Amino acid sequence: MIPVISKLPQTGTTIFTTMSALAAEVGAINLSQGFPDYESSPELIELVTKAMKDGYNQYAPMPGLMSLREQIAIKTEKLYGAVYNPDTEITVTAGATQAIFTAISALIHPNDEVIIFEPAYDCYAPAIKLMGGVVKSLELDPPNYRIAWDMVKRLINNKTRMIILNSPHNPTATILSKEDIDELSALVKHQDILILSDEVYEHLVYDGVQHHSMARYPELQQRSVIVASFGKTYHATGWKVGYCLAPAYLMQEFRKIHQFLVFSVNAPMQHAIAEYLKDENTYLGLPDFFQQKRDYFREGLKNSRFKILPCAGSYFQSVSYSAISDEKDSDLAIRLTKEFGVAAIPVSAFYRKATDNHVLRFCFAKRQETLDKAVERLIKV
Repeated sequence: MIPVISKLPQTGTTIFTTMSALAAEVGAINLSQGFPDYESSPELIELVTKAMKDGYNQYAPMPGLMSLREQIAIKTEKLYGAVYNPDTEITVTAGATQAIFTAISALIHPNDEVIIFEPAYDCYAPAIKLMGGVVKSLELDPPNYRIAWDMVKRLINNKTRMIILNSPHNPTATILSKEDIDELSALVKHQDILILSDEVYEHLVYDGVQHHSMARYPELQQRSVIVASFGKTYHATGWKVGYCLAPAYLMQEFRKIHQFLVFSVNAPMQHAIAEYLKDENTYLGLPDFFQQKRDYFREGLKNSRFKILPCAGSYFQSVSYSAISDEKDSDLAIRLTKEFGVAAIPVSAFYRKATDNHVLRFCFAKRQETLDKAVERLIKV
């Protein structure tokens, strides 16, 4: 064997792959990985089929199909009052994770410090490390997982290059408030700090509350790279189509990396999504759709011994099992899968130090009969 020095020596297989594989192996209900178990819109699938039959099967333009970028610009202005130039400020990506990696690759240099909030989606820290950056993490505590902005201020120094935000948040299902935006704005106002805003669950905000996108606030918009996902929005995670919004000076650097990482994204799907986006009801109706699932799942869990934590957005529900067991969350997640037939994600997997607050995460983007079967098993725990 030829010696290889790993660039990520402490990194193994993601917890999502591990738990989904275990669920498949033992025939458990998979509420671990974040994907729906129902089909996306038949109309959208027909539009993809039509695009293929119409011959749109070769490379799309590197930044994405112009008709799709134009629809993204229209959608963003409708929702947030923000104007993005589809020619220079919007890029279609092969999913949100690629967009996040590309943004970090383009903007983070060796010894740049990046602030993340843990529990954090697991792609942030590895990408920062691969670019030679330094991860500065701030741990958030259950049940509310609020950001302590005075602690963020203490982390900032002349090496701080970026703050990564995720709202609605995976895995905690929290959302940024207007107070958070005000604190953030004041914190970065006189600093050369970029923001990478992971907003893949932008349409999954509940109880009539507003999503505080970075695009909504001009002073933040001009320093922000915003990442979104059509896979999450349109129940088609396997399509791996997302997009990135950024002011032209940042997007120019983003595209320098994007063109060599994937070059371009699935052409017929871009044609289909561009057409589908023309009907704003395809995304405006999502909060009610998912809130019904959230409420249904939470109501069922009331009959269990799990403590239901707040869920203001995303399609994840976290629970505390402190009243059930003292075992590690990773051990309980495995036992829950094998003995009770329901797979969950241990939230310690979202902390670099594997901080264990005895919390599990379930995905409720499932059919009602799937949730019924899962709840029936979980109330036996």
